[in-house]
Amino acid sequence: MLKKPLQLLMWISIFMLFFLTVYIFLQLRTIWEPVSLLLKSILIPLAIAVFITYLLLPIVEKIHQAGVPRTLSILIIYLLFFGGLGYGFYKGVPIFIKQLTELSEGIPVLAESYESMLDKLHDHTDAWPDGMHDRIDKFVNQAEAFAGSWAERTITSIRFVFDYMLVAAIIPFLVFYMVKDIDTMKKAVWYVTPASWRKRGSAFIRDVDDSLGDYIRGQLFVCLVVGLGAGLSFWFFGLPYPLILGLMVGATNVIPYFGPIIGAVPALMIAAALSTKLIIVVIATILTLQFIESNILGPLVVGKSLHMHPVVIMLGLLAGGELAGIIGMILAVPVMAVLKVMFAHFLAARKA
Repeated sequence: MLKKPLQLLMWISIFMLFFLTVYIFLQLRTIWEPVSLLLKSILIPLAIAVFITYLLLPIVEKIHQAGVPRTLSILIIYLLFFGGLGYGFYKGVPIFIKQLTELSEGIPVLAESYESMLDKLHDHTDAWPDGMHDRIDKFVNQAEAFAGSWAERTITSIRFVFDYMLVAAIIPFLVFYMVKDIDTMKKAVWYVTPASWRKRGSAFIRDVDDSLGDYIRGQLFVCLVVGLGAGLSFWFFGLPYPLILGLMVGATNVIPYFGPIIGAVPALMIAAALSTKLIIVVIATILTLQFIESNILGPLVVGKSLHMHPVVIMLGLLAGGELAGIIGMILAVPVMAVLKVMFAHFLAARKA
């Protein structure tokens, strides 16, 4: 009879001890915050280098298997990947900053256009309840404030990146040695891992890579094509800020189903303040790109590597958006893929 109360008391004690530890940890922030900043400055470049290594390694391996020495294979990929990336930054960043500054300065002009549109809307909707007019005005004011703060935050983020260019310059060297010495690193991880975990750990990593690797590489390529196509279309038809809007369409396209809608909203808002023709251009561009992605690029490049039902993916996206906004929606699918593999391995271990 005493067993259950004792177990309950033990669990209550554990929870209280856990929350007490968290509270003490937060109170000692002045002590661990410098250490946290130091670790962040080390771990963030390391995490980026690991991610780039993960993307480039299969390509390097294919070139190496064709008879090209590994070091030369890495140099070829480096010239293509980092050379293209560096040239893109060299040409694109000044244009991006210029367009971002123009967007930040042009927000009042766009707001005036919206106000004139609202006046016309008021004239045509006199029969609507007064509360509807107030809600529309409130929505426009919030959208204007959001756009202004977003532009300022983006400029600040770019300056922050330039401040840490020295740290970022280390990443290519980290990637080079990681790819070059990948076999040695695998052996080191193998010997450090407890013997009882090795077989299951290798199977788990292999299954995660099979489920997630092709999806990530394919999705990044699709986002690049979609963003480039949107930017060129906006530029050709005279929509302002084509580079910024194209980047937004490409970046949000990584979110399945909801991404194209999210990416199209800023372009539609700017187009609506200028002309009906530009609204049609934006809608036609997004629909055309989504048709190409769904019928050509998606099946060809991304395929069905996730093996998850669309309803499950949508629910995961909603949960990710609720927990962490846009970032949560971007990370939702990869996290779900890893959790799916973990659950499958957990069930297999229980049956064994």
